[in-house]
Amino acid sequence: MRKVILAPSLLSANPLDIAGDIEKIKGQCDWLHIDVMDGHFVPNLAYGPNLVAALRSDENISLPIDVHLMVEPPECFIDLFLPLGVDYLTIQIEATPHSHRVLQRIRDSGVKCGIALNPGTPVECVAPLLPFLDMVLVMSVNPGFGGQKFIPQVLEKAGWLYRERAVKNFNFLIEMDGGLGLENVQAAVRYGCDVIVAGNAVFGHSDPAFALKTMRDKIMEVFQ
Repeated sequence: MRKVILAPSLLSANPLDIAGDIEKIKGQCDWLHIDVMDGHFVPNLAYGPNLVAALRSDENISLPIDVHLMVEPPECFIDLFLPLGVDYLTIQIEATPHSHRVLQRIRDSGVKCGIALNPGTPVECVAPLLPFLDMVLVMSVNPGFGGQKFIPQVLEKAGWLYRERAVKNFNFLIEMDGGLGLENVQAAVRYGCDVIVAGNAVFGHSDPAFALKTMRDKIMEVFQ
């Protein structure tokens, strides 16, 4: 049985009490997922290095931090995040023609690097980058806003990545983000996802910890 990581998205947390929402899910989540939006690559603004720095300076928060840069061009942003102690830093493949160079810069700094694919981007575009990646993020909604409906056609992308990883002995993680909840998390895991990002399904619930526990129980059923 492979480990499946639950990474609640802070985009859906209460912006006036992010620390309080994190406290509610302690013991039920594995990572914290942070979306960074520039209002240019995506039509929204969200979070930045100050939030990451604040989380890292809080002695009560020790969870791995997974940052997804929805910015253009990412090479102008990565140096804002690399010194902050993030664990994973993911860029969008559509946001730069120099993906390999940016990924290498991230790796050289000691941070694990990831590439993200929009729903309309063919998964085969990442093939040349797979040997250099620690994670591939399959977007299951168009990025920019929380609360969107899951696009089931992207599951085939996760399946393709899972097969490529097995055949070529790569070791990157497969992450999925967008519209995930109890009704589709099992499908995501069956198609090979290792990291599940969930926002509204967690923080939109009256009991976020219970929502995560229920999701984990659903995942466990896949391996029974």
